[in-house]
Amino acid sequence: MGLRMDNVGIVVEDLAATVDFFRELGLELEGEGEVSGEWAGRVTGLGDQRVEIAMMRTPDGHGRLELSRFVEPAVVADHRTAPVNALGYLRVMFAVDDLDETLDRLRDKGVEMVSTEVVRYEDAYRLCYVRGPEGLLLGLAEELR
Repeated sequence: MGLRMDNVGIVVEDLAATVDFFRELGLELEGEGEVSGEWAGRVTGLGDQRVEIAMMRTPDGHGRLELSRFVEPAVVADHRTAPVNALGYLRVMFAVDDLDETLDRLRDKGVEMVSTEVVRYEDAYRLCYVRGPEGLLLGLAEELR
């Protein structure tokens, strides 16, 4: 059928800080640029727009995040502090080799765990949800071998 997921888009206020955070997590900056003009507005339905973007790639090359900062038009809604049972976008889950080491590194970037503990799921995973920059909800999972 020829289908693959290309990227997940996340709208942010502070593009540089969010890029810095995802670099610390282990993603690589693939490129930065600006998307603007009437053609882009036809895609999004927003009309004339100007958006700064940064494309981040996982080290294995299979996953990408498109981080966007809208310059025009202004942002109209904020879902960053919605609880995990809110409708719509929930979180992006990342598999990490060492969950404790990853949490230690990310705490220096202001990450806070949603719960007070890392939870073990059977003999398969250690998992937690964290709030990253601007309150973005992320999942982290370490596969138990």
